[in-house]
Amino acid sequence: MHRDAFIRAMEELAPPDLADQDDRERIGLVVEGRKEIRRVACALDATPRVVQEACRIPADMLVVHHTPLYYPVTRIEGATAALLRDLLSFGMNLYVMHTNHDRAEGGINDVLAAMLGLTGTERMSMGVVGDCTLTPKKIAGILGCGLRVHGRISRIRRLAVVGGSGFDPMLLDEANALSADAFLSAELHHHVIRAAPMPCLEATHYALEAPGMRQLAEDRGWTFLDDPPEVTLIP
Repeated sequence: MHRDAFIRAMEELAPPDLADQDDRERIGLVVEGRKEIRRVACALDATPRVVQEACRIPADMLVVHHTPLYYPVTRIEGATAALLRDLLSFGMNLYVMHTNHDRAEGGINDVLAAMLGLTGTERMSMGVVGDCTLTPKKIAGILGCGLRVHGRISRIRRLAVVGGSGFDPMLLDEANALSADAFLSAELHHHVIRAAPMPCLEATHYALEAPGMRQLAEDRGWTFLDDPPEVTLIP
């Protein structure tokens, strides 16, 4: 497939205009490589290990959720230089699907909701609310990560899920309006805990978003490259 045709297919899957306004310059083709795409690798992040594995495949295109070029680059050095050196010397394309993939049908949040067996789902401006039959312990087991529970939960009837860093007061209010009685996301701040209208379940960023990228790869016959950060829970 020609690179332009690949990009058109990805934009149909996760239209760029679904992305946050300040995210739109960070998505799409962020590193240009060869024009012909024969093999595709997929990951949550373009870490050095992921890029090196993609080169070994060898892949012509690496699709990730988080751009490694989040801030404007005025100097190429250190980790950024090493990453770009590998991509450019190999001629590999790097394509980013971030908040547009979060909101897209079948994207990050839909995969997360399906993993947890949510039914009767309704969309928020970011994330999904659905009927839930799981306990926090079962949710942790499905996600494969530790889960911090803030607040008292006797039973979850309706759960809001937002992949990534989704503990935003406006999203919590949206979830509350949709009758959620618990909220699952990552990276919860203390001031949000204090004002939250419902119990909050805090997982890891990777555990919530990597499944969506894995599903994307499996659906298209790509190679998914798993590279979770090392996290140690000390009781």
